[in-house]
Amino acid sequence: MHSWLMLAEAAAPKGGLFDLDATLPLMAVQVVLLTFILNALFFRPVGKAVEEREGYISSSRAEAKEKLVQAERLELELKAQLVDARKQSQALVQEAEAEVDRLFRDALALAQADANATREKSRVQIEAQKAEAFAGIDTQATKLGSLIVDRLLAA
Repeated sequence: MHSWLMLAEAAAPKGGLFDLDATLPLMAVQVVLLTFILNALFFRPVGKAVEEREGYISSSRAEAKEKLVQAERLELELKAQLVDARKQSQALVQEAEAEVDRLFRDALALAQADANATREKSRVQIEAQKAEAFAGIDTQATKLGSLIVDRLLAA
């Protein structure tokens, strides 16, 4: 084999475009060896880091989508709760207004009944005093009438 290399070396002109000596297989071995070394030292760790980063990004994106869906669901629930709360507050306001109106009407009716009772009591007292005054006037008129008659008869 050594003689064949020498023969190939002797036949090839020196300084040409391609030299077909032992450097070509040596260079091919060097390229393959360098490819394995670079792959082991640089490309695998970089590829691993890229894959981890892609995995992190995809998991983060999935979590973000899930959180967005959850936020939208919570927003809908809160809107429904807000609508219910507004309805309940309106119902409470209406009930309070009805209660105030009822209390006002009850107080007004009580005040009117009290005023009517006081007026009736006053009317009864006035009637009693009027009857008493008329009775007093009748007795005095009778006395005066008898006194006038007695003086007229005595004169």
